[in-house]
Amino acid sequence: MRVHWLQHAPEEDLGCIAPWLAAQGHEVTRSGLYEGDALPPAQDFDALLIMGGAMNVDEEGRHPWLVDEKRFVGEALTADKRVLGICLGAQLIAEQLGARVGRNAEREIGWFDVQLTDDGRAFAAMSQWPACVPMFHWHGDRYELPPGATRLAVSAACDQQAYALDDGRVIGLQFHPEVTSASVRSWLQQEQPEPGRYVQPPGEMRVDLRLFAQANRLLEQVLEHWLS
Repeated sequence: MRVHWLQHAPEEDLGCIAPWLAAQGHEVTRSGLYEGDALPPAQDFDALLIMGGAMNVDEEGRHPWLVDEKRFVGEALTADKRVLGICLGAQLIAEQLGARVGRNAEREIGWFDVQLTDDGRAFAAMSQWPACVPMFHWHGDRYELPPGATRLAVSAACDQQAYALDDGRVIGLQFHPEVTSASVRSWLQQEQPEPGRYVQPPGEMRVDLRLFAQANRLLEQVLEHWLS
C-alpha cells in the first residue's frame, strides 16, 4: 500500500512506525511541511499518516503551511483515504471533521495510563489491548469527539485519547505509541517541561524500556487493522 506521511518538525518522526512499514513492504513517501515540501495529489497515495508537533492547530500565523495542510487533510477524508493521526495529527483530523480543538485542563507529558472505553475494547484494532495500559503523552490541547466518531480511550488528565470512524478507516490517537527512547531524548532536548500534576519528571521518562516496547507492539496491531 502507498502510505504518505506528514512531518511537522525534525524531531517528530515516525518512531517505530518506520521499520514496521518497511518490513510490511509498504511504499512510503513524506512531506516535511516545516521544510516547505509540496503535498501530493490524492491519486498518489492510499493512506495518510499525520504525526505530532509542538504547534497548535490554530497557529497558522506562525506556521502558514497549516492552511494548506488542513485543506489537504480534509480532501483526503472526503476522498475516503485511510487517515491516521497522532497527537497534533489527531487534532487536525478532528477539526476537519467539524470538532472543536482547544486547551486541555492539564498538560499531560510522560507515561500515564490510558483506559479503553467499552467501544475501545470492542474495536477490532484494540481487541488485544489491556483494558488499561501506560502510554506516552506530550500535549496541552485536546479535541472534542468528531461527529460520528467512536471514543475509544480516556485518561485521568484527558477524556479524549482515541477515536475511530468507518470501522477504523480514520483513527486518531492523542497519545504517542510510536515513541522510542531516542524519540523522547530528542524531545527533551527541545523542551524541558515545567512540573505539573500530569507531567512526569524528565529523568523518569526513559527509564523503563519495556514501556516503549509494549506501546510499539500495541500500535502495530492498530496499523495492521488500519491498512488491512
